[in-house]
Amino acid sequence: MAAPPTTDRKFLGRLSLPERTFVADALRTETVGGVLLLAAAIAALIWANTPLGDSYESVRDFHVGPSALGLDLSIQHWAAEGLLAVFFFVAGIELKRELVAGELRDPKAAALPVIAAICGMAVPALVYVLVATTGGGSAAGWAVPTATDIAFALAVLAVLGTSLPSALRAFLLTLAVVDDLFAILIIAVFFTDGLNFAALGGAVIGLGVFWLLLRKGVRGWYVYVPLALVIWGLMYNSGVHATIAGVAMGLMLRCTTRKGEEYSPGVHIEHLVRPLSAGLAVPLFALFSAGVSVSGNSLTDVFSKPEPLGVVLGLVVGKTVGVFGGTWLAARFTRAELNDDLAWPDVFAVASLAGIGFTVSLLIGELAFSGDAVLTDEIKAAVLMGSLIAAVFAGILLKLRDRKYRSLTEEEERDDDQDGIPDIYEMDKPEYHLRMAAIYEEKAAEHRRKAELAGASHDGGDSPA
Repeated sequence: MAAPPTTDRKFLGRLSLPERTFVADALRTETVGGVLLLAAAIAALIWANTPLGDSYESVRDFHVGPSALGLDLSIQHWAAEGLLAVFFFVAGIELKRELVAGELRDPKAAALPVIAAICGMAVPALVYVLVATTGGGSAAGWAVPTATDIAFALAVLAVLGTSLPSALRAFLLTLAVVDDLFAILIIAVFFTDGLNFAALGGAVIGLGVFWLLLRKGVRGWYVYVPLALVIWGLMYNSGVHATIAGVAMGLMLRCTTRKGEEYSPGVHIEHLVRPLSAGLAVPLFALFSAGVSVSGNSLTDVFSKPEPLGVVLGLVVGKTVGVFGGTWLAARFTRAELNDDLAWPDVFAVASLAGIGFTVSLLIGELAFSGDAVLTDEIKAAVLMGSLIAAVFAGILLKLRDRKYRSLTEEEERDDDQDGIPDIYEMDKPEYHLRMAAIYEEKAAEHRRKAELAGASHDGGDSPA
């Protein structure tokens, strides 16, 4: 029998240096934001479950804004519709960069993470529908367990002190980017009703002006921020979820560099806005969305009622099975070989980490059950419980391989010649080896001098008085 054709393609192989640098910078900000997100969620739970719980509801439901413009919204709505538009703006830029300069620009390379992400959304949705309908519940929440929260996942890694090689982190980030894309489509298609075509037309015209100004090279935040606010307000009044405005504007930014540019405009703006998104917008959304009543009965409801149980199983089981199964099948189909330094249990651990769904899951839960406050709170509790279980499960799996991950990370970051570039990226450059030779020769010369001094001291000590 003829041997199967071999391939040099490696799945989860070493990233290019520019891609590794970008991923490291992006994930560093997301990790800090994730810790703030975790703190905000805990604060919301404490606030809502103490004698001050009434004040939490009063603040969350307090309305503010110009009613004449259709923007008399509660604080919770401002967080979900307004602040999350900033989050989705950054998501739009991330998606655009991935498509034109990142892991998704090459269709062959993109096939594997895209298939993994699609399966990682389809299987949780299927699990939810099966559980909910079998138990006689509503299938309306099918989209709740489909999204991965990259910030929360990284916060879990930070709290556990678990290190991940850059390739695994990049894979997790790519999964989250594709997740965000499909979450955007889900929100736009399934949670839009009662369209106001006049407002929608105004928003489209505003986006056209935004695009034209970008193409003309007009600069200045004082031009774009007021225009963005107008577009957002029109989009909200159109009946389309206002976060779609943020995504659309993010996708319009140029994410390729031109001659003389160190960074593209999209990447530059992302660096400016990402801390605002991760450090302020998303934590505030969590503060006013995660405050659900926790009691023995509410925890029992999470595991006994079909809708919340479907969310928990969708996140914990569906995400893990979907991402891992999709990855394995895609690797077999594309004949991509796994990086020699990693094993399939590593992919399984990352797949279980993808079961941490928070920001977008909470948002979709609010949209899916907006007419039922009790069920909305149960779905939120299920998102929190499912994410907690997924975090603990993933943390245990990752800790088992932490020593291996740390050695791989140290190897990636070693810079013996101290030129600011990890040595692993310079092994094929003669200049690197010449620098290392000079460093070793200098060390050898120093040791020879020390040996001569030690020898002279020894001879002097043995001479007669």
